[in-house]
Amino acid sequence: MCEANAYIVTDGREELVMESVDVVEPEDDHSRYRLTSIFGDQKIIRGRITLMNLVDHKILFEKNK
Repeated sequence: MCEANAYIVTDGREELVMESVDVVEPEDDHSRYRLTSIFGDQKIIRGRITLMNLVDHKILFEKNK
């Protein structure tokens, strides 16, 4: 499977936002992303993508300033 876990990084610490993310869709001006899991759950996250490491199944976000 190719799903990944999404994290928001704050002060160097990774906080889990959603597990088993299958789809990441930018919204509006790319300051928000809609995450969809393999189970159909959805969540909107405000921020920007700082890293996608699919081998380690991780997507890291940073909050917008």
